[in-house]
Amino acid sequence: MRALGLNALLLVAVAAAAQSSSPAVTPAGSSAAPLLWQLQESGSTASLRGIFSVDSKVAWASGTEGTVLRTLDGGEHWTKCTVPDAAGDGATLDFRGVYAWDEKTALVMSSGKGALSRLYQTQDACKTWDLFFANPDKTGFWDAFRVDPDTGAISILGDPVGGAFRLFTQNSATSEMTSKPPTDELSPTRGNPLQAAPGESAFAASNSLFIRTSKDGSFAFVTGGKRSEFIEYIAFIIANHSHYASWHRVRLPFAASESSGAFSVSISTSVRDRRFFPIVVVGGDYKSPNNSSQTAAWSLDGLHFQAAQIPPHGYRSAVQWSEALRAFITVGTNGSDISHDDGNTWQPLDDGEWNALSLPFVVGPKGRIARLVER
Repeated sequence: MRALGLNALLLVAVAAAAQSSSPAVTPAGSSAAPLLWQLQESGSTASLRGIFSVDSKVAWASGTEGTVLRTLDGGEHWTKCTVPDAAGDGATLDFRGVYAWDEKTALVMSSGKGALSRLYQTQDACKTWDLFFANPDKTGFWDAFRVDPDTGAISILGDPVGGAFRLFTQNSATSEMTSKPPTDELSPTRGNPLQAAPGESAFAASNSLFIRTSKDGSFAFVTGGKRSEFIEYIAFIIANHSHYASWHRVRLPFAASESSGAFSVSISTSVRDRRFFPIVVVGGDYKSPNNSSQTAAWSLDGLHFQAAQIPPHGYRSAVQWSEALRAFITVGTNGSDISHDDGNTWQPLDDGEWNALSLPFVVGPKGRIARLVER
């Protein structure tokens, strides 16, 4: 399926997070101060895969064993939240994603087969949690969710069910979650725009494979497995006020296997006196974390992606644009890297173990949390 170029429609993009610890590194070709990942005491041994920074002070993290953490002072102190559904099976849930509006209101997403994929919401600083939505697909598995920063509408992306990726979106009028596209949008001739290729899937690694690409409702996600692609939904209002929407797919230069592919995508928000907003995708093979081959790609138009000339130094599960640093930062289980040229070349930052980032924080296995600082 073909559509207008992504950047012809791009108005704004989303941003998120990063962190780590180890020797301070000044990126090659940069006059910036050395960057250091400063470890913090999380008070947890859970494997952390969710992180969301509201601002420089308030952040939420999530992970295995029903773990949700929160800081109100920039990470000097992290406190454990009440476990969602503590009276039930909450302590067994794996919370792969988190989103917060402030220090009191947040959503966490658990990933698991069928009804083990859920969304919980708190409005009282995580003292109590309410079940917001549970996966209706018995064989489904949720990979990521996002909240529209303008409307507050929630979208959830899941692995293919019946051969098609599952996408749930919130109705702005009723606040109910519905599947997309609706059944009546499909036909034998049109087909399902979310149809997955054989062996294609999505990875629930860092809740960062699913992004907004413009204010008009357009968004994109990346896939992996035996076929890695950048899939964008284009939606906009044309002159006669009718609504036009379509999907387009772009093949990504990543290896094809059950454990490899694209894991995360980010878009630069810097104008830099040019028309295009660079897009960076990272990934690799999570079973071979030290293999740097095919771990990053970049694009200036959303229609053509090129492999990084100098890739990150291993598998990467999350990437984020930093407007303050005017750079992309990516993290994975063997360290982190930074790129000052829109994802074409990368320089190592550290060799720590990380899963997900939301500036200025990063999280990883065994309760690892750090904050990005200048030395």
